[in-house]
This record gives sequence, structure tokens and C-alpha cells, in this order.
Amino acid sequence: MQIISNVALISINETLIVQVISFLIFLFIINRIMFRPLRNVMNDRKSHISKIQQDIVNAQSKYETLTDQIERHEINVRNEAFKQKQQLEASGLQEAAGIMAATRKEIEASRASAKKAVNDQIAAARQQVQKEAEGLASKIIAKVLFRSQTS
Repeated sequence: MQIISNVALISINETLIVQVISFLIFLFIINRIMFRPLRNVMNDRKSHISKIQQDIVNAQSKYETLTDQIERHEINVRNEAFKQKQQLEASGLQEAAGIMAATRKEIEASRASAKKAVNDQIAAARQQVQKEAEGLASKIIAKVLFRSQTS
């Protein structure tokens, strides 16, 4: 048996050069086949994510703008509704006042006609009472005079 002793771990010879060249070829191939497409995919993904984030920011700003517009529109609509309500109340009060005035005029007219009718009935009743009183007075006078003549 023979003992071989090597002091150096790596011996520099043609196999080392072949191994280095094959390693460099391996790096070139793996870079072309794997790392470049992987980097491209990662860059595409990054750009896609940044685009999505920008879209989210744009959508949020659009949402806030639309929300502000809706709130302003709601305030305007409420103010308009309040104005219309006040106008309707005012016109209702005016109409009610007109109706009340017309009703008061009708009541006054009815009261005046009723008062005239009552006064006419009272006058007629007085005339009738006066005629009856005159007739009764003449009968009483005739009876009193007839008795005084017979006695």
C-alpha cells in the first residue's frame, strides 16, 4: 500500500480551468434562463402593484370628491326643501287668513240679515200687539162707558 500525501487542497491544473469555465458558462446560462426572467417577473409585479396602489389612491380621492359633492347636493336639497316648506306654510297661512276673512264676512252678513229679520218680526209683532191693544182698549172703553150709562 502506498500513501499519497497532498499538502495543497486544490491543485492548479487543467481541470481547475475547465471547472472555472464550466462554472462561468453555468452562471451565464442560469442568469439567462432563470434570473433574468425572474427579475422581469418581479419588476412587472412591482410595477403592477404600484399601479394598483396608484389606482387605489385615485379611487379614494374620487370617492372623497364624490362624497363631498353628494353632501353639498344633500345640503342644497335640504335647504331648497326647507324654503319650499316655508313658502307652503306662508301660502297656507295666507289662504287660511283669506278663508277666515271670508267666513267672518259671511258671519257678519248672516248676523246682519238675522238681526234685520228679528227686527222686522219685532216690528210686525209690535204692530199686531198695538192693533190688538187698540181693539181691546176700545172694547174696554165701550164696556166702561156702557156701564156708566146704564147705572
